[in-house]
Amino acid sequence: MVFGQRQLSGPRLPPAGGKASHLVVLCHGYGADGNDLIGLAPHWQKALPTVAFAAPNAPDRCPGSAGYQWFPISRLDPQEVRRGVETASTALDGFLDAELARLGLGPDRLMLVGFSQGTMLCLHVGLHRPIRPAAIVGYSGMLAAPDMLPDIRVDAPPVLLVHGDQDTMIPFQALFAAATALGRAGVPVRWHVAKGVPHSIDPEGLVLGGAFLASAVRGVLRRAGEVSCLIG
Repeated sequence: MVFGQRQLSGPRLPPAGGKASHLVVLCHGYGADGNDLIGLAPHWQKALPTVAFAAPNAPDRCPGSAGYQWFPISRLDPQEVRRGVETASTALDGFLDAELARLGLGPDRLMLVGFSQGTMLCLHVGLHRPIRPAAIVGYSGMLAAPDMLPDIRVDAPPVLLVHGDQDTMIPFQALFAAATALGRAGVPVRWHVAKGVPHSIDPEGLVLGGAFLASAVRGVLRRAGEVSCLIG
């Protein structure tokens, strides 16, 4: 649970009532921190009353900034992104295992939500865990090393990708590249292009993410098959 000699920590939100049935871990983007994404949890808690939320700060500070980074990134170079997610995955995996143990939950009760760099990491970690999460939601991100995906047709984690078509930091075409690669690997993917939205999460994307997680809690999402469909 250590990367860059730092242990991951960050804000948490317990279930609205009773013992947690699932855990949602939210991974922030480059230059932000856990407080940036834990704010999504109250919007979803009514539909997810038995879900606990955690939003760890990434392990390293960004140079010259109060924010954090999961890994250094100077440009959207595929090799740089791949090296970054592989390095950072150890820290996040350790945090996930510790949080699940703290709540007394099995690894199949995990759900991952990422934004930007956090999406890159959530997709990599979620697709490579021995027991894959119940769902992955990725906002405004990209898939690292799509050519290196394992064949995961059995028990593949359902994925929702949301991206604004006015994103100037990570072009929204990254959504289609990720959805295509994931579908070919056997991952059921749903995706939504947010019209007029920059590098951010709009209210519609927030609603879609919450509904997707609620469907995962109910166990109604497909976990196998080459599926790619449009929402909205």
